[in-house]
Amino acid sequence: MHRILDIAPVWIYLTVGLLVFAEDAIFVGFVIPGETAAVLGGVAASQGHVLLWVMILLVVAAAIIGDSVGYEVGKHFGSRLLAASYLDKHRGRLDKAQDFLARRGGWAVFLGRFTAFFRAVMPALVGASRMPYPKFLSFNAFGGIVWGTTFVVLGYVAGNSYEKVAKTVGRDMAIAVVVIVVVALIVWKLRERRQGKKLESEYHATHDGR
Repeated sequence: MHRILDIAPVWIYLTVGLLVFAEDAIFVGFVIPGETAAVLGGVAASQGHVLLWVMILLVVAAAIIGDSVGYEVGKHFGSRLLAASYLDKHRGRLDKAQDFLARRGGWAVFLGRFTAFFRAVMPALVGASRMPYPKFLSFNAFGGIVWGTTFVVLGYVAGNSYEKVAKTVGRDMAIAVVVIVVVALIVWKLRERRQGKKLESEYHATHDGR
């Protein structure tokens, strides 16, 4: 654990901040969910490599600013962006996100932050929908604060727990526990992706049958 995180603090801050920002601004969340970066930032803080409060502020700020950039992208390029061919395989989930936004309004911005796909596309969808920016910003900031604080603190707690387990039962057992947790997270992500593919299949079946 120490070896993995034994890099200059500035690079840890920069990497975590950029990943969280890019997830919402340019759809990097399709590849690397922002909560992964936030959790790793918390783990780094638990090991004393970075300051916890600085990491929380950084993640929250990156989330809010990234969403704001995504909003502007959607506002100015929404129709062309949503019609892009590289989004075809996600069309079912995009429809679900648009429906969710239509039904929940500003709360879709807040609630969408806790689902990887929605978090990546919601800012652009909101911008394309022409929701007033002050309204978007209020829900965006609320969601960014709750989401950023939660996942950084989770990483911090997980990092401290690792050290306690390592001291009690040894490094090998601690690593085994980490592996189990990682496998559980992978299974959860696979189930989330499978659900997304199911929605996409239903979308294509419906539209191909017309």
